[in-house]
Amino acid sequence: MTAVLDLAVARARDLAPDRQDEIARLMLAVLSDDAPVYHFTPEEEAELDESEAAAARGEFATDEEVRAIWTKHGL
Repeated sequence: MTAVLDLAVARARDLAPDRQDEIARLMLAVLSDDAPVYHFTPEEEAELDESEAAAARGEFATDEEVRAIWTKHGL
């Protein structure tokens, strides 16, 4: 085990059992060869489908729209 992983496991031992289980599930998902790490909600799937359809139509945000979003979020 690497030092970084050993440190992470040591710190996880100090967490509440439910947080330890959450970390364990995430680790197992990452280590699995056949399960995705993240499952989209139905709403996220629909948003992704619309985004991909817009991209296929060549519909992209203008530079001005992108700058406005960055400004809104302090970037």
